Amino acid sequence: MSVPRSVALERTLYTLAAPVLAAAPNLSPDSPVNTVVQLAGAAGVGGWVLAYKSDEPGTGRKMLRWSPLVAAAAVDVAARHTIGWGPWCMDALLAAGWAAAGLLVLPFSRHTRRGHRPALDAPAPAPQLQAAEPSPVQPDDGADHFTRQVRQLWETRGMPGRTIVVKATPHPGMPHDLSLLLRASEAGRPISGLTPEAVAAAFGVDVTDVTIKEVVRQYGREGGPAWKEVHVTPDAVERRRKAPSRREWWADRIGGDSGPVPGSQFVREVRDHARRVTHYIAQVPDEMGAPRVNQHALAAALKTRYDEGRLFVTVDGNQVLVSLWDSSPLAQVFPATRELLTPDKDGRWVTGYLGNGQPARNRVYTDRGAAHGIFVAPSGGGKTQLMGLHVAADALFGAVVMLATEAPDEKTAALGKHTARYGVGALYMIRLLRAMVALMEIRGEMPWEDGQVHEWDPTRPGCPYRMLSAYLDEFLSAARHGDYGADIMDLAELVSVKGRKYGVGLKVAGQSIYVQDGFTQLLCENLRENCIPVVLKVAPKKVGDMFRALGIASEYIPDPLPRSFSPEEKGRIERIMRGEPEPPADSNTGGAGWIVEAKQPEVLRTLYMDFKAGIDTFFPDTVATLTDHEIRELEARDLWFDWTEPPRPGEFGPKPGDDEDGSDDDAPTKGGGGGPRRGGGKSATRRNAVTSPSQALEAIKNLSSV
Repeated sequence: MSVPRSVALERTLYTLAAPVLAAAPNLSPDSPVNTVVQLAGAAGVGGWVLAYKSDEPGTGRKMLRWSPLVAAAAVDVAARHTIGWGPWCMDALLAAGWAAAGLLVLPFSRHTRRGHRPALDAPAPAPQLQAAEPSPVQPDDGADHFTRQVRQLWETRGMPGRTIVVKATPHPGMPHDLSLLLRASEAGRPISGLTPEAVAAAFGVDVTDVTIKEVVRQYGREGGPAWKEVHVTPDAVERRRKAPSRREWWADRIGGDSGPVPGSQFVREVRDHARRVTHYIAQVPDEMGAPRVNQHALAAALKTRYDEGRLFVTVDGNQVLVSLWDSSPLAQVFPATRELLTPDKDGRWVTGYLGNGQPARNRVYTDRGAAHGIFVAPSGGGKTQLMGLHVAADALFGAVVMLATEAPDEKTAALGKHTARYGVGALYMIRLLRAMVALMEIRGEMPWEDGQVHEWDPTRPGCPYRMLSAYLDEFLSAARHGDYGADIMDLAELVSVKGRKYGVGLKVAGQSIYVQDGFTQLLCENLRENCIPVVLKVAPKKVGDMFRALGIASEYIPDPLPRSFSPEEKGRIERIMRGEPEPPADSNTGGAGWIVEAKQPEVLRTLYMDFKAGIDTFFPDTVATLTDHEIRELEARDLWFDWTEPPRPGEFGPKPGDDEDGSDDDAPTKGGGGGPRRGGGKSATRRNAVTSPSQALEAIKNLSSV
């Protein structure tokens, strides 16, 4: 292969100069050779400065051209300041390295030539396109053929924005796409009149195909307001419109400034074929704060409707999980099993499944003691089903379970067979609550194995009693009872305050928790703080008030659930044209609702316990009961007997004949017993501000007057 004459000459000069460069400082430090080398180095530094300040292209090439002189001066200075030839003959090694670098780089000969002659045996170059005419506005700077063609077009179209094309770059695989680096035609002037419309008109494309960006200053190139970077991408836009990638689809349809999740960036998509759900994961920049999600608009972007129950969104910090199910998981039936209902070591068990597919868990106890419970649902909403799940979980935990309901039904009677005590009516409920209050005092005096008295803790060994879980079904109806309602509410408040310390849990079920319906604020707050409430199938107009009563902030109040999770049958237009009636709506929302474990309610579908098939398999073989000591203490207080029998003389007031005046305005009017009516003022217990089990028992004894 032949070598150009200039290259061979430069290599020879480097080879001959290297020994002189190493020997001159050592043989004669004051030699004129050193002075010449230093002046040459100074000239090289001056060439660097001029190249850096020049506006013309090729700054790097010019600086590399002067680099041998600067490097030679550096080698000369190093050799003059070393003792002798330096350690390991360092002066000779530096000079040899300088010569070797020059042989490889060849700054003067290689970087001063515009082009190289091909080697003799090299193939002939490919034919080039016809060169464009030189631009009268911009001098020839050695630009490539494509750039010169674009410059000619740009000047023909009037130089939009009074700019000139510095460089044009085609996009591979896109015949009509290119990027432009533009500079103001007048030095020192900013680009102010360049618009996407002007660029689109120059190239004959749509405005949406043009993007104008700022130019950041880089090494060897200016930047700032006098420079612009323009991307003309009609092919890419057309492809993105017809066949976008997932990232592009998310950016265009969802993550835009006016999209359902503004500012979000697509991360990945995961398809779960077994569960038939697609998960989309996205995130927003930290500086944007918490993601903002418009679920109705998001459902439309995903080609579904929010009320179909197929779309669920989970926000975790700055990340967003969008779960789109093939069919609503809330329309599925999740059979209950003994394994799901058995509490784990932390007292948690599976209540149902959330809309995103996660198991929803409740608990039989908390770190504060026995767990209370709130179950809210209208008639037919699945409240008894839910209560049955909790009764089974408590029984499998080994707790003593008692159940009182205001009115009998088939399912509660079936549950009653697996409880220590079961009864119907407000009288039974008030007797159960009185026993619970007494047990709080009894258990507060029962020593543990270490001889000390402790608050109930299931993780601590040596407890002398079992957890007691009492269920009050249709609680508000009983609390409105004319004879016993006020005392029922008072006693329930007391148990909600102190019961957890003694392993006494109160589970309240009803159709409302509104204060205006009789559910006191104190009772609601105590139960809410020590339980995981479950709200099922609430009427749309009551959703806001219901969750506000539970202490949920307004920004976390959910939208109402749809009346049905079954997809609407298609063909309504044809049915109208044929005069046919619409098919009946499938009301399949029983057991669907919300679970409120944290600050935000989560949609769930509870497990299904088939009462018709029998529920014995969900419960342990034996029913847990109170200890003999507890029963003896209750009997001594005249609180442990058959609670279904009529009121005993003196149980809720003075015995007949004890009132010498014969005027007993507050005597019950039916059944031989009773208490203050709710319409006649507050009960004695409430008037005396009962705040402890001992005070409650004293009040009961005073009422009994035995």
